[in-house]
Amino acid sequence: MINVLFVCLGNICRSPMAEALFRDLVKKEKLEDQISVDSAATSSWHIGSPPHNGTLAILKKYNISSEGLTGRQLTKDDFEKFDYIIGMDESNTKNIASITGQPKHPKIIRLLDLTDHYKDVPDPYYTGDFQETYDLVSEGCQALLRKIRKEHGL
Repeated sequence: MINVLFVCLGNICRSPMAEALFRDLVKKEKLEDQISVDSAATSSWHIGSPPHNGTLAILKKYNISSEGLTGRQLTKDDFEKFDYIIGMDESNTKNIASITGQPKHPKIIRLLDLTDHYKDVPDPYYTGDFQETYDLVSEGCQALLRKIRKEHGL
């Protein structure tokens, strides 16, 4: 099983959106028995909380299930469990490295570094622009799936 973890600051906007989107892509490609998906936060602010209403609305707009999405915090043990740990922005990737004790490890990736954008996914909690975040997360998730397919011969 290939395990993928998406991480943002609070685990209520970007990372659960990425988890739901990627899970949907994996399901459509019939890879659920080979790829597992989860999300987490670098902070403890929203542990046990559902996604932000803006995230739920954009997922509903695109008919993507939000079932099972609940805020949780990244732990050091996640480094061993997951093959790909995907941060939504540079601050997230630095915090992931700090929490896991694994600076500059290749399994820790900023999502849009897999695309031509090479920038952070803006946090819609602050920008209010859930559509922009969805579009960028969607592009990043598609690029990640291509990377996983190539690296694992799927």
